[in-house]
Amino acid sequence: MSELRQLIGTRIRAIRNAKGLTQQKLADIAGLDYRYIGALERGERNFSIDTLEKVLVALDVSINELMYLENKTNSVEILRREVIDQIVSMTTDLTQDQLSIIKNINKEIRTSFKI
Repeated sequence: MSELRQLIGTRIRAIRNAKGLTQQKLADIAGLDYRYIGALERGERNFSIDTLEKVLVALDVSINELMYLENKTNSVEILRREVIDQIVSMTTDLTQDQLSIIKNINKEIRTSFKI
């Protein structure tokens, strides 16, 4: 099994979970079979660029977000990436003013943690 295919599958699963989607829901949005999504996430399927594009569109993420491929198994790094995925997912449809508010909240959090 290709390590890159496995890493991409793992990222697709992480992003799908961060967005609160089931494999079935992602498959429906992407126009694919849910079993295909499962095999893709496990790195078992060789996929085309066209299929990858369908998944990216269904997840509403860019290739850049998908290709964040740190191969770290450290639990803190895994949790950090899950938090980032959830924040990206949460902020996708926000306005510039709403994003500015979140930026200010983040600044206050950093100050309180003395980061």
